Amino acid sequence: MSLDASRAGLHPHDVRQRLEHARSSRLAQVQALDESGRGTDDPLLSEQKAAIKQTLEEIAEAFARLEDGTYGTCLVCATPIPAERLEILPHTRYCVACRLRTS
Repeated sequence: MSLDASRAGLHPHDVRQRLEHARSSRLAQVQALDESGRGTDDPLLSEQKAAIKQTLEEIAEAFARLEDGTYGTCLVCATPIPAERLEILPHTRYCVACRLRTS
């Protein structure tokens, strides 16, 4: 567990559970879209799947940050991400201020 995650009061098991839940939810969404019978030429469907797949990549990156000890640290300003934000969005890479700047 990273130093920043420890200071925020996050336990690695809890973080992993949140990330696993986020991943399984997104995988279920992709499966539901695939099973919907709508063609791949549907632009809305394609956008939805692309967004979900991007989130799945972010979740995988969060698992890697957890393993290398950088989980809970903003990738832009290197400050700790508040625990409340990580509880809501466990795969976030940025603190709120930096997320607003990167939007």
